[in-house]
Amino acid sequence: MLFFNPLYEKLKMYYVTGGMPEAVYMWTQERDIELVRKTLNNILEAYERDFAKHPNIYEFPKISMIWKSIPSQLSKENKKFIYKVVKEGARAREYEDALQWLVNANLVTKVFKWENDLSAFKIYLVDVGLLARLSQLSPSTFGEGNRLFTEFKGALTENYILQGLSPQFEVSPRYWSENNYEVDFIIQNENNIIPIEVKAETNIKSRSLQKFKEKFKDDIKLRVRFSFENLKLDDDLLNIPLFMVDYTEKIINIAMNKLKEKNNG
Repeated sequence: MLFFNPLYEKLKMYYVTGGMPEAVYMWTQERDIELVRKTLNNILEAYERDFAKHPNIYEFPKISMIWKSIPSQLSKENKKFIYKVVKEGARAREYEDALQWLVNANLVTKVFKWENDLSAFKIYLVDVGLLARLSQLSPSTFGEGNRLFTEFKGALTENYILQGLSPQFEVSPRYWSENNYEVDFIIQNENNIIPIEVKAETNIKSRSLQKFKEKFKDDIKLRVRFSFENLKLDDDLLNIPLFMVDYTEKIINIAMNKLKEKNNG
């Protein structure tokens, strides 16, 4: 843990700055959280101005309301996108064009449910720093141990993991839920379907990963959990430290080869 603690402190700082160039530059130059927050505010305000440039003037308020609803959408126990969270009485047909505009602008990512139900999806922001700022997190949160990782039911951490996964895999991640079980992300690596659970708390029991394995049995050769724990392959359960998400594809390939050697041996 002597090695891990500094890395998690840096990861916490990444949750604050995100990866937007202006915010990162401000942090590297000034090392001032308040200036970083102001920079992120400026970016959010610039996006709002871009929303107003939509060719259909009636779409602008809808785009803005969807955008501002994202922290509330992700703070729910079930993070499935609900139009009524945007506005009481809102219906999909009234807001789906506005939502698609945000998707096309690469400002949000839609994660669909695995069972090809296009009406069931979750929405994540393009950048974890922007999500933290849009959520108006108090600066005190950043100094309170691991609270930042678990805030909004781990939404910041899920957003961060998705940011890291998306560029590495050709097929867009999905999610799976059944009764009280939910697998945060499902990715495809070559011909392998791999369920992923994100654990931002000290309790790392993976009940949903176990349920997914029981349901799909031999189709699932490897399960992945992101947590504060060290890198470890325990049978078919691969634990990856949160700060190593950018190496997921490489680590998965190594783990798959080890499992193949074990099974052939």
